[in-house]
Amino acid sequence: MAIRPNRTWDDAAEGTVVPRIELDFPYTRVVWGAVASMDMFPGHHEAAYAQSQGQKTIYVNTMVYQAFIDRVVTDWAGPGAFIVKRKMTMQRPVYGGDRMYGEGVVTRRYRDDQGRALADIDVDVGNAEGVCCPAKVTVMLDVAPRSLS
Repeated sequence: MAIRPNRTWDDAAEGTVVPRIELDFPYTRVVWGAVASMDMFPGHHEAAYAQSQGQKTIYVNTMVYQAFIDRVVTDWAGPGAFIVKRKMTMQRPVYGGDRMYGEGVVTRRYRDDQGRALADIDVDVGNAEGVCCPAKVTVMLDVAPRSLS
């Protein structure tokens, strides 16, 4: 598997689409996400408990959303990208058995007071019923090398 090159700041024009990625979330993956992040809240692994809360079944935890949002950005930006900031709003659950998607768009490209090359990206994470967790991510990108000619 070839390593994808890094996106540069020049690749991040406002309006640039960050492609959709999708991932199935069978019950085992929902539970693994909770166990991996040591979040043993019963709504993430006990269907009866989740249903007693008014949920359909078990649902992904906060850290799974965070990781998936970051993956959407870094799959597009490449291994050299650095996520500076992430703000998300969990509006609805992604349940065991759902397919989660994530996609985004670059909304701003700028340099901050430190001269870092940054891009703001709006990311939507959702399932078949629509957006579950909108997010705003700031990512630091490489600057393209200058031509020597």
